[in-house]
Amino acid sequence: MSQPNNPLHGLTLETILTELVDHYGWEKLGQEIKVKCFNQDPSIKSSLKFLRTTPWARKQVEELYLRSKATISQPLIDDATNQ
Repeated sequence: MSQPNNPLHGLTLETILTELVDHYGWEKLGQEIKVKCFNQDPSIKSSLKFLRTTPWARKQVEELYLRSKATISQPLIDDATNQ
């Protein structure tokens, strides 16, 4: 099924969460989205479990990812081709 207008198409929740944690860190992520799993003994596994069963929290994570997408660091130039 093609979803050309869905910017999250093809991204797993784990990928989104991992990129947000790498970019913000758990402390800042917990300030942005106030849920216990980000603020008390956070882990990817426990956060995924919570987000998969809590639609409003998952929506907040997805919205933060979309707002942050431009600033989340991604390599602009492949080092192998830049030599």
